Formats: sequence, C-alpha cells, structure tokens
Amino acid sequence: MSKVLIIGAGGVGGVVTHKCAQLPEVFSEIVLASRTEEKCKAIAAQLDRPIKTAKVDADNVAELTALLEQEKPDLVINVALPYQDLTIMDACLAAGVDYLDTANYEPLDTAKFEYKWQWAYQDKFKEAGLTALLGSGFDPGATNVFTAYIAKHYFDEIHELDIIDVNGGDHGYPFATNFNPEINIREVTAECRHWENGEFVETPAMSKKATFTCPEEVGTYNIYRMYHEELESLTKNFPTLKRAQFWMSFGDSYLKH
Repeated sequence: MSKVLIIGAGGVGGVVTHKCAQLPEVFSEIVLASRTEEKCKAIAAQLDRPIKTAKVDADNVAELTALLEQEKPDLVINVALPYQDLTIMDACLAAGVDYLDTANYEPLDTAKFEYKWQWAYQDKFKEAGLTALLGSGFDPGATNVFTAYIAKHYFDEIHELDIIDVNGGDHGYPFATNFNPEINIREVTAECRHWENGEFVETPAMSKKATFTCPEEVGTYNIYRMYHEELESLTKNFPTLKRAQFWMSFGDSYLKH
C-alpha cells in the first residue's frame, strides 16, 4: 500500500481522486492539493473514505517541494494544467518522489504540445532513481497501450495507424468539454500534424474531415484530423509506421458555438 498526492481538482482531478479512493489496497492514503483548497474539500466530501486536502500553487517549485517533503507521498499524480508539468517534475526531483501525468507539457503562450521538454528530464530522473511516467490518460495513455498490445500480439509490423476518438454521449449542452476547456480549445485550433513517410506533415487545423461508423450501434460521426501528442511517442517507438493520424469527433454545435 502507498500514499499518493494528487495535484489538480478540476474535472479530471475529481475522477482520478474517486478512482484512487476505490482502491484502498493500492492507495492507503490520499492527499488532494490545488490552488483552491475548497475544490479539494468538495471532492473529498463525495467520497466514502476520508482523504486529506491541501492548498498549493503548482507554478511554485519551492511551495510544491515543501508540500512533498511534508507529506512524503510515494507517488505524485499530476492532473493540473499542462503548463505546470515542469515545475511539478522539478519538485518531485527535489523531494525524491515518483511522478505520473496524463498530458504532456506545452508552453503557456503557445498551443504547441511536444514531449521534448519532458523527455529532457529522463537522465535526471534516472540518476535520482525515480520514475516519471508521462501521458497516462486515455489519449495519450490507453491509446499507446492498445498500439503496443496489437504490435506485440497481432502484427509483425504496423505501417498505418489511425487513432479515432469518438464521444458518443449527448449531455444536451451546446458547448461543454470533458476536460479543461482552454486546453480543449487550444487542441482543436492548433496546426494539425500527422506522420507521413518519415516526417510530420503540417496542415491547417480541422481541415480534413471524414465520417466513421462505430461498432455496437454507437453510431456514425463526423471526425476531424488533428494533432495529438501520442503521435510523437508512437512514431518514435514504432519506426515501421509509414503513416499515423489522430482523429476526433465534434458536433456542429460544438464547432460553431
């Protein structure tokens, strides 16, 4: 059993906290921290087991390090904003704590998702005897696992890869996102990049549209090609790929809101 410190109390932070709380045999202690501790307390009140909450500024390495040294967690789960990945990684190095996140770093003023800033930390974590597991959400995360699984068990080589993310729900709102809306908007407005014959090719955002019919009677959806960070790690780790694309579905009400 171990102690986990979760940083971030938004929609994703709430889901992660609930999931960790469901596994007392894995996470014997949980600390939920955010710039706004009231959000942490609201999530804590929804749980069937007690957890600890704390206030922390994820942009402040010294403040983060002090909290980690005080709480001494075995693992930090970072579900704050992507702009804050590096400060949290710095604090984990300073306090000697393993690190996990769900989305890669991007600069505050540029909608540009790239792994290079975090990959530059590999030697630092290795020398410290620590683990940093990046992009462990659904996409990236589960999509990487699915690709690795089929590469290991089903194919000799993979030459073409299409990742299709379809949201089949309907909440009735004209515009709503299932994670931070600012990050969502930055994703869909950023220049598209896809992998073609050994290099990334750039095209205007949302400029390629297709339709996709999901299995099990989920339905047929409009999908749009866009850049997503797992394309960078997948093309690096699966060099046989000749083309790799990421697609996401959007309704007209969302796109035109």
